[in-house]
Amino acid sequence: MPIIDLPRLAVGEHTDICLLLEGTYPYVKGGVSSWVHQLLIGLPNLKFSIVFLGSRSSDYPSEPQYEFPPNLMHLERHYLFDLNDEINPHPGRQDRNTIHAIGQLHADLASREQPLAMLLDPGRYLQRKGPLGEAEFLYGMSSWRYITRQYDERSTEPSFVDYFWTVRNLHRPLWQLAHIVSTLPRSSIYHSISTGYAGLLGAFAAHSFNRPYVLMEHGIYTKERRIELMNAEWIHDNRNIFQRDATELSYLREMWVRFFETMGRLAYTQAHPIISLYEAARTQQIHDGAKPEHTRIIPNGIKIERFVPLRRDPTTAPPLVLCLLGRVVAIKDIKTYIRAVRIVINRLPQAEAWVVGPEDEDPEYAEECHNLAINLDLGGRLRFLGFRRPENILPRSGVLVLSSISEGLPLVILEAFAAGLPVVATDVGACSELINGRSGEDAAIGRAGRIVGLADPEALAAACIELLDNSTAYAAARAAAIRRVERYYTRRQMLDSLRMSYVEAQN
Repeated sequence: MPIIDLPRLAVGEHTDICLLLEGTYPYVKGGVSSWVHQLLIGLPNLKFSIVFLGSRSSDYPSEPQYEFPPNLMHLERHYLFDLNDEINPHPGRQDRNTIHAIGQLHADLASREQPLAMLLDPGRYLQRKGPLGEAEFLYGMSSWRYITRQYDERSTEPSFVDYFWTVRNLHRPLWQLAHIVSTLPRSSIYHSISTGYAGLLGAFAAHSFNRPYVLMEHGIYTKERRIELMNAEWIHDNRNIFQRDATELSYLREMWVRFFETMGRLAYTQAHPIISLYEAARTQQIHDGAKPEHTRIIPNGIKIERFVPLRRDPTTAPPLVLCLLGRVVAIKDIKTYIRAVRIVINRLPQAEAWVVGPEDEDPEYAEECHNLAINLDLGGRLRFLGFRRPENILPRSGVLVLSSISEGLPLVILEAFAAGLPVVATDVGACSELINGRSGEDAAIGRAGRIVGLADPEALAAACIELLDNSTAYAAARAAAIRRVERYYTRRQMLDSLRMSYVEAQN
């Protein structure tokens, strides 16, 4: 059953936009959550509802992390991997129709071709009862026979136990989503901020209710999941050292990757428009199955006037402070930043560095980062400050640093620009576009910082030192940062483009 955090909509009542959100607003702070909050505030004449999808209830705080604006009319949350006590396990009996249906479901999920129409009908294909009912698939004898046969025929390196639980965990959320869509709040438009489970729910909603579905990706979901799956320790790899090929995914990792790729294609088949934040992301969406004519780019934007008072006098020397503002998780590659800090301080002994962001999402990784700082003898020169508001951090910083291995179009870069800070970032997502400009007039503005390669602490440190130790280079980057954000990345530009997309989606 969903948890309703705002009063349930009355029978027959509907909202203008139903946001389908996975693991973000309003229970997790971060760039995407901040974007969602600004969307709600920035379009006060539209009524919103939100359906939040999470993994397990224990992974999130019980209370929202944001104060809701009055145009948020409904909020409900669902946890896809919490145990479902409503299912009554039964041994069932072997049935050829059931085995055929299960086999077709597997074939559709593994297919790289379109269309995948059968998967889009939650009422007929992912029903709770019948040959593809949840109880039958998870506990039925036919399903057991099918899974064991598939393991014998196709799988060579994982143990059967690992294979069995992977198959169950891959498929179980499908029935959850099929049930959720039947009770979704009615809305004029359904809008997800990613593919994945939220995107599949959007595809279900579009198919079931014949309503427009808008998809906007802040990062390419399948790419980010692939990165996470490559490093996930919970996915077992039973190959010995002589069997492993570093260029190949293990069988179980490949199953997960294929699953998320299929969900992405399903979302792309139903969404119109399909929005990205920058050109490289749009190109990737097309490569992954989006129709080019359905894609468009709407960059992030911020409220510039909020940050103007934070700007320092340009004639004063910047603080010798490096600031990484982001979650302490592996995808942000905090360890490369820490190693770069050691190099910077060796060259600029008066410098210090901050890590500003929550550490509760991956406590084990956060502990590893703290230990690395201790091992590098950084002492009080590197401080972990936890979550802080940008207004309290940016005026005291000299350079903003992003060492991520994956990003979309980071709001934190725009905020730093608006506050008059140059940025040193890895060449991921839209970072190069933001710092170097796209082309033409934008590129002529100049560099608003420096771009470096991935996992290269020496290059990261050298770029920071170049800016902090060269007043001319710093002043030029600062001026370019302010001009670029004021010209191309205002919140009003973004909101006007989104409002127009909503109008066009209904026509």
